[in-house]
Amino acid sequence: QVQLVESGGGLVQPGGSLRLSCAASGSIFSFDLMGWYRQAITKERELVATITSGGSTNYADSVKGRFTISRDNAIDTVHLQMNSLKVEDTAVYYCYATLGGRDYWGQGTQVTVSS
Repeated sequence: QVQLVESGGGLVQPGGSLRLSCAASGSIFSFDLMGWYRQAITKERELVATITSGGSTNYADSVKGRFTISRDNAIDTVHLQMNSLKVEDTAVYYCYATLGGRDYWGQGTQVTVSS
């Protein structure tokens, strides 16, 4: 059974940094796509960043230049380095992965940006 487990969320001041990690398990194949979505209170879940098994990346316009996604295929782990955090980045961040046409989601980790 595929599982995605996030870590690294927390409280940070505006302008600060956090690093999220997501460890995937339960598959003998590499995931086609891994990434991060987020959902703020009263808002829809939105894409933050994704990365393919080949290393191609995609970012939401709101995080370009501030967030960096990376991936270690050998251990099926994806990271999200978040710099210059803003109050509007506050949300629950969900790890996401696809394999063979199926989507998988983590439980989510809270990121709060506040002074």
